[in-house]
Amino acid sequence: MDHTSLSPLAMFMNAGPVGKVVMAMLLLASVWTWVLIVEGTTAVIRIAKATKEARAGGPVGLLEPIAVAGRESLALDLPDETTGDKRERIAENMSRAAREFLTKAEGGLPNLAVISSVAPFVGLFGTVWGIMTSFAGIAQSQDTSLAVVAPGIAEALAATAYGLAAAIPASVGYNRIGAAFSRLGQQVAHYIEDEALRMTSQSAARRQSQKEAA
Repeated sequence: MDHTSLSPLAMFMNAGPVGKVVMAMLLLASVWTWVLIVEGTTAVIRIAKATKEARAGGPVGLLEPIAVAGRESLALDLPDETTGDKRERIAENMSRAAREFLTKAEGGLPNLAVISSVAPFVGLFGTVWGIMTSFAGIAQSQDTSLAVVAPGIAEALAATAYGLAAAIPASVGYNRIGAAFSRLGQQVAHYIEDEALRMTSQSAARRQSQKEAA
């Protein structure tokens, strides 16, 4: 048995024009999937590290857009606003900035969902086309031998394999990275609560010192 015929490259080279197009699309989708997975995982790791450092009192790093929103809110003094109200306003503005920041950081996460949903159907199209090719070969040669039907069946199964190779990692990556970003959102929310409390406490302490000095 020639095992080289089972390699992805051999399956691609032995496929017909339509089969090649289908497999090429799925191969590109598979490569794109892994690029998105690496980007998403890297973003989660970097933001989690930055959040941990910021909560420990270190530099805010990647969370600078969120910290800027907090400082801008702190600088705005509203009449008759209590310290508690100001803390809530700062936290709300920081939370809004955090949602924008995390949405941008998620990047291609929605694309993983699209690939995981569409790739199996593209592979199914290739499967159906391969089976149709087999039947066309039988009708043309009036022969049902394995040599006649094997190329079309092989093309059909190869398209299925390519589709699953793209869809499975995309589905797993979407769910795992999505869950990681959800946990990350909770960590950032804790940072916002701590930072809003720290900002308002320091602001209140400064005002009290100024009053006493006056």
